[in-house]
Amino acid sequence: MLTVAGTLLEAEASTKADEREKFLAGKCPPLDLPYARDELLELCKTLHEQIDASEEERYCIEFKLKMVLDEVKDLNIKIVDLRGKFKRPRLKKVRMSADAMLKALLGSKHTVNMDLRANLKQVKKEVKEEDKQLRDVGDWRKNIEDKSDRKKMFDS
Repeated sequence: MLTVAGTLLEAEASTKADEREKFLAGKCPPLDLPYARDELLELCKTLHEQIDASEEERYCIEFKLKMVLDEVKDLNIKIVDLRGKFKRPRLKKVRMSADAMLKALLGSKHTVNMDLRANLKQVKKEVKEEDKQLRDVGDWRKNIEDKSDRKKMFDS
């Protein structure tokens, strides 16, 4: 299998080389240099015309290639724009308990109670005496009146 593939590659390479030689022979005929000055000038003029024609052809091909590449870029930009313009709808927040959600999803099969708060441990908060005293201070104006009596004691 590898030998067959190798022979096919060699045959393809030789056909490409033959096509290239034929193309170059058609475009560039063999150069026949004359010895007279007038004939050399005429040969230079014909070569110059051929160079101009080939440059013009190359310019046209490059321009067409640039136009095709620009069109491909524009199409790629359009594709990216079309992909990116899709707006996802905003989902509404639904307040639903876990039980209701499972019931909606599973239907009548749902029998497990998912009340998570029922399973929480109850903790009693201990109230310290200092906190009680701070709370029992009451109205701050009464406190000031009590302190004003002390001030009178010191004044007298």
